[in-house]
Amino acid sequence: QVQLVESGGGLVQAGGSLRLSCAASGYAYVMGWFRQAPGKERESVAAISWGSSSTDIYFRDSVKGRFTISRDNAKNTVHLQMNSLTPEDTAVYYCAAGKRFGSSPQLYDYWGQGTRVTVSS
Repeated sequence: QVQLVESGGGLVQAGGSLRLSCAASGYAYVMGWFRQAPGKERESVAAISWGSSSTDIYFRDSVKGRFTISRDNAKNTVHLQMNSLTPEDTAVYYCAAGKRFGSSPQLYDYWGQGTRVTVSS
């Protein structure tokens, strides 16, 4: 069982930046971020794996060039740096962890409680 705790959400103006962090209670091969806006389905945002020989990273198209993801394996922490935020990025952001790399929520076994991000225009 891996417990995940997100932090870093808040209110920011369009064009601003936020950094989300997720602390895991243990190691997970893949850590990812998802988001869910009101009335919409949960969607993948970014994911990062950490293996002995390589690291895979995924971003959804709409955040490429604006968001970066990184992880500190010594601390079992993943960060999502979000720049050039737009109102369309407004959502509850969830951290997730799992054993298989990918963008589907079904691949992730553990989920955090979520942190709200609101981008004002």
